[in-house]
Amino acid sequence: MVFTMSFVRALIGTKRMLRHTPPLAPGLPADDEILLDAPDERLAPALVSAALGEYGPAAKLLATTRDAAEWENRDRYVMRLAAFAHSRHEWLANWLGAAPEDPDALLVKAELAVVRAWESPARAELLREIGPLISAAADADPRDPVPWRVALDHARGTHATHTAFESLWGQAVRRSSHHYGCHVAALQYLSAQWYGSHRECFDFAEQAAQDSLPGSLVQALPVRAAFAYLLNGGRLAVASDRIDAAADIAIALSSGYGVGDAWPAEVRNLLAYVLIRRERWADAFEQFRLIGPYATSFPWAQLGDDPLGRFLELRDTVRIRTAATTPLGQAAGRRRSGGHYA
Repeated sequence: MVFTMSFVRALIGTKRMLRHTPPLAPGLPADDEILLDAPDERLAPALVSAALGEYGPAAKLLATTRDAAEWENRDRYVMRLAAFAHSRHEWLANWLGAAPEDPDALLVKAELAVVRAWESPARAELLREIGPLISAAADADPRDPVPWRVALDHARGTHATHTAFESLWGQAVRRSSHHYGCHVAALQYLSAQWYGSHRECFDFAEQAAQDSLPGSLVQALPVRAAFAYLLNGGRLAVASDRIDAAADIAIALSSGYGVGDAWPAEVRNLLAYVLIRRERWADAFEQFRLIGPYATSFPWAQLGDDPLGRFLELRDTVRIRTAATTPLGQAAGRRRSGGHYA
C-alpha cells in the first residue's frame, strides 16, 4: 500500500503542476456530473421506497430476479439493500416480521450479518455464529447461487480450509457455473492476502476468463488479479506481460458495452486503475470516456477515504498525461473527427 500511495501522490502532484493545461476532451462528463455507486433504474425506486420505510418494492424486485434467475442482478441488489439495511435495520426487521420465511429477506439478512461481522475485530468468531443464517437463505431457494457467494465470503473470514472452500465452490458453480460474484469470492480466497498466492490467483482468473461466456464479467477476473498484485506493491514474480494481457482481456470486454453503461462500470473503473499503474495513458483515458458518469467505490476506496475524489484526481491526471503524449496534429484530428480522444 505504501508503494501504491506513493505512486498515486506522484500522479496527483503532476496534475497539480499542470493544472493550467487546456481541457483535452469536452466529451468527458464534468466533475459535478459524476455519480458514485449510482443504482440502476430498477434498484433506484426500491431504495427510494426503502428510505420511506417501505420494503415492498425491494421484496418485489428481488422476487423478480429470483423468478427469472437473474442471478447477477440479484447479487448486486442484495449487496446494495444490505448496505442500506446496515444503517436502517428497522426496515429489514419490519420486512422479516411480515415475511419471516421470505427467501429474499433471509438473503439480505445473511448478507448484512456477514458484512457486519467482517467489520468487527472479532470477525472470525462472529462469522462462525452466523453460519445458520446463510444456511437458512440457501435452503429457502435451492436454485439460488447468491447464498453460496455469501457462504464463500463467510468461509474466507472463518479461515476455512481449501477442502471446505472447494466444497462450497462446487455448490456455487453447480447452480450457476459463470456467476461473477462467486468467482470474485473464490479469487479473493486464492489471493496472496488470504490463502493463496499471486500465481494461484492469476492461474484461476485466466482459466475462468477463458472458459467464460461471451460478454461475461468473468472475463474481468484477470484484471482483478492484476489489481490485487499491484495493490500489494507489485514486487513479486508476476511478469508484466501477464498484467498487460489481463488488461487487454478487460479492454476487449469493456468495448462490447456502450458508453456510460452502468452494468460494466465497476470493471471499467478497476481497469482504469490498472492501466494507470501500467502508464498506458491513452488506454486509461478511453476507459474514463467509456465510464461516463459512473464512478464506483471499488477500486478507488482502496486508495484512501475519498473514492470520488481519487477518481476525479486520477481522471484529470490521465487527461493531462494523454495530452502530453499525443502529437498536436493527431490531437486536432481526433477532436474534429469524434469530439473526444480514443
